[in-house]
Amino acid sequence: MVTKYTPDAGFAHVEHWVFDLDNTLYPPACDLFGQIDIRMTEFIAAFLTVDAVEARRVQKDFYVDHGTTLAGLMAVHKMAPEAFLEHVHDIDVSVVAPDASLGEAIRQLPGSKIIFTNGSVKHAENVVTQLGIADVFDGIYDIVTTGYTPKPERNAYERFVSASGIAPERAAMFEDIPRNLAIPHELGMKTVWVRPQGEAGPERYQRLSHEGGDGLHVHHTTDDLTGFLRKLAR
Repeated sequence: MVTKYTPDAGFAHVEHWVFDLDNTLYPPACDLFGQIDIRMTEFIAAFLTVDAVEARRVQKDFYVDHGTTLAGLMAVHKMAPEAFLEHVHDIDVSVVAPDASLGEAIRQLPGSKIIFTNGSVKHAENVVTQLGIADVFDGIYDIVTTGYTPKPERNAYERFVSASGIAPERAAMFEDIPRNLAIPHELGMKTVWVRPQGEAGPERYQRLSHEGGDGLHVHHTTDDLTGFLRKLAR
């Protein structure tokens, strides 16, 4: 197990526990993003009436130029986002194994437990239902909450804080991508990098999921979220 710093009284003030969803509450080896990636290409091909090769090019160019493919489609083609989100998140989540131990570890934390994701509420609900831990969370905040501005943009976190009503200085955030913890750190949150195990997922994810993990904005690191949370609960 990899751990940077040992869980201690540094979390005693925390009242709000904020969790990213994908590759944080379940392992990257499940590769749900692989399914989502294919669904994006399908949607773009139909929406723009182009072949799969051109759709793939648009998909990746928009990701680079606009931060997310969705943002590019909205900016350049004035696309309404609802159908896109519905299509790309219509995936098979049965590859995610139920995790009652994680659910119990989260349940034991004092205060509110919240999901904050760049995906949709429906996608988050499908995943946590498959995990068997839907009942431990008090709320889910998604890309719609942030006005379709994704993490790691500062606006995304500010809109999340406003919508959820949490006090950042009394919150902790858990993320699999270190750069997504920079703004939470600036806002006063305790930050935990849930370090992915292995080399699952596309090359870009492998890079992003480790880039900056030794930065000062990362207060704690673990590759065993359940074990980490159990220590906090004790």
